[in-house]
Amino acid sequence: MGKTVAIANQKGGVGKTTTSVNLAACLGVLEKKVLLVDADPQANSTSALGFDPDNISLGTYQVLEHENKAGEVILKTKSPNLDLLPAQIDLVAVEIELVDKDQREQMLKRALQDVKDDYDYIIIDCAPSLGLITLNALTAADSVIVPIQCEYFALEGLGKLLNTIKSVQNLHNPDLDIEGLLLTMFDSRLRLSNQVVEEVKTHFQKMVFSTIIQRNVRLSEAPSYGESIIMYDAASNGAANYLNLAQEFLEKNEAVKETA
Repeated sequence: MGKTVAIANQKGGVGKTTTSVNLAACLGVLEKKVLLVDADPQANSTSALGFDPDNISLGTYQVLEHENKAGEVILKTKSPNLDLLPAQIDLVAVEIELVDKDQREQMLKRALQDVKDDYDYIIIDCAPSLGLITLNALTAADSVIVPIQCEYFALEGLGKLLNTIKSVQNLHNPDLDIEGLLLTMFDSRLRLSNQVVEEVKTHFQKMVFSTIIQRNVRLSEAPSYGESIIMYDAASNGAANYLNLAQEFLEKNEAVKETA
């Protein structure tokens, strides 16, 4: 059975989609079968992999509403071993439509049960909010990766997110782990970036990934070509960073499997 990992932070612009797309693609290149779930109404993961959300008729919305099974909605991507459960703007309606339903936090978890055995890893790209869709993602996930931007307001809101994760553990998903905190958009020339790295590592120690994602123009360019960084420019620093992250992630998870 595959492991499900949510990429979450209620702050926007911290690298959630960049991390979701590129970690998923790099795990695929490393010969793991991966499903990327776009759980953000902005559908940036969908467009980043070359699909036009306006032309998507079936996606996460239909799966959450149980109108379609996940297997009927999943798309093959150009990236090796990587499939996509796409999103479109309709997904924004879920926040309202699921409110009155029983076990509304469990909808995504139940929907993914059908395909969980088909993948080594399922990566969920969450919206920049702590709404019902993100709550569904955290309830469906085995663990969560929290991207943290190496800028002044890096730790703002992190306490709130950690409290939300604790609430999900208490109420809906006692098995939810924090996979790790991921430092993103690092610029070694800036004293502030180095201070943020030092502060986060001091506060959270082993919870922080060793891999740090540096600012990289190629990472910003890749989505406009509908490609992951590993497909767009495998020789770039951005590709090297995300390959290192994928390897670190796999080493940790394979070690856990061996001791289980």
